[in-house]
Amino acid sequence: MDLIKTGSSRAQYPDYRVPSGCAVFGILNESGSAFSGSKIIDGIEMMHDRSNGLGGGFAAYGIYPQYKDEWAFHILYDDKTSKDSMEDMLKKTFDIVYSEEIPTKRSSAIIDPPIIYRYFLKLKDIYALYERNVPVDDFNEDDFIVDFVLKMNFRASGAYIISSGKNMGIFKGVGFPEDIGRYFRIDEYSGYLWTAHGRFPTNSIGWWGGAHPFGLLNWSVVHNGEISSYGRNQRYVASLGYQCSLSTDTEVLTYLFDLLARKKNIDIEIMNMILAAPLWEQIERMGSNDKALAKTLRIIYGGALVNGPFSIIVGHNDFMYALNDRIKLRPMVAARKDSYLFVSSEESAIIKVCPEPDTIWRPEGGIPVIGFVNKKDK
Repeated sequence: MDLIKTGSSRAQYPDYRVPSGCAVFGILNESGSAFSGSKIIDGIEMMHDRSNGLGGGFAAYGIYPQYKDEWAFHILYDDKTSKDSMEDMLKKTFDIVYSEEIPTKRSSAIIDPPIIYRYFLKLKDIYALYERNVPVDDFNEDDFIVDFVLKMNFRASGAYIISSGKNMGIFKGVGFPEDIGRYFRIDEYSGYLWTAHGRFPTNSIGWWGGAHPFGLLNWSVVHNGEISSYGRNQRYVASLGYQCSLSTDTEVLTYLFDLLARKKNIDIEIMNMILAAPLWEQIERMGSNDKALAKTLRIIYGGALVNGPFSIIVGHNDFMYALNDRIKLRPMVAARKDSYLFVSSEESAIIKVCPEPDTIWRPEGGIPVIGFVNKKDK
């Protein structure tokens, strides 16, 4: 498929569909030990035919140990003017510890890439950021970063913050995932958690900012399928301050995880009872304690119930989380080998990087796969 060159990272494509699927793949070393990004490229490349060249990307954790205490922003720019404007706004809010254009490798497979920079940032004195009548005890740095990123992505012309966590980064663009990985020289990085995606845009155009993963703070989400409940989910997160602006249904999943797990402090191990809630008839058959919990979550967080065919992998500094829709309309395979946890759309990707897993299984719909990082070794 040929790109219609527009000189913008929101480049448009011919208005027809290419039948295909999506591929998701994740690898976590629960010991916290880092391993080469070459593994994630090898795995996602095995599912080449599930993508169609309209998007690919990677999320990596533990790759910036020398700047582990700074906010690591990855930003796409349409041009130098948008870069200069965004950097002026960054300097008003942050001390820029270090910045550089993200290293890439020239590739004929990558067409018209935007300007892509990374910044390692420290927040300035909070009194300079908030009005004097805001008590210092009410300040929450994570909330401030979320607010800043959402405002910039909604208001700033030609600039898109695609990654905003600590000691992690998102690398993505228009192309097949293995080509995107080699373009960003992913094999030269080492991290303890990697996720990858080959994108077939279901209801949106292919553009650099719209490829997966989607990120906010330390969250990253890759998604296979379609969020049929996007409208309801989008209105729910919007009512709580999250502005969707990146032209894809997957964006709302990232905000749901930040809202529910970080702000509402809901245990990640029961997130599936909100996102892929059991049917009411199933809830009625539960024991009394489980029934009470399931009913409460379904009633209070009904706006966060996600419908449609989906499989997702969520990355975070502390864990990897994977989930199918409750009737399993999209494939997902998981495996373990020693301290490694693998999740994939296809078994072939896992076997490529781990020929003899200790165990391999196909998770049931609505039942999460979760691996936690040993923080001590991270």
